[in-house]
Amino acid sequence: QVQLAEFGGGSVQAGGSLRLSCAGSRFSRPYSRYCMAWFRQVPGKEREGVASIDEAENTAYADSVKGRFTISKDYAKNTLYLQMMSLIPEDTGMYYCASVYQVLGMSCPNLGGYGYSSWGQGTQVTVSS
Repeated sequence: QVQLAEFGGGSVQAGGSLRLSCAGSRFSRPYSRYCMAWFRQVPGKEREGVASIDEAENTAYADSVKGRFTISKDYAKNTLYLQMMSLIPEDTGMYYCASVYQVLGMSCPNLGGYGYSSWGQGTQVTVSS
């Protein structure tokens, strides 16, 4: 079973930056073959897809973070990153990384969240105004 662990959350003022990391282990197939994504959730609200990246390094972003967040993968370290710039209070939430094996010829699940099979425990991001 894939294990994911997020790091890098914290408290920051609006306009600041953070970089989240998601260290993965126990992949049964090469890490490069997995769809990886970041999600976030605020208590009382639905989980929101933030960004995803597929085997070919095609990326997708929520409209709310386009131009401010960048998702990337380090294949040597089996680690997923989310570079967050120009943070705003609305970015506050628990951030989760998720993965699913990308079947050859198939696209990754969309940012709705359904279809990702492994999830981390989350890391809290708090942005103050």
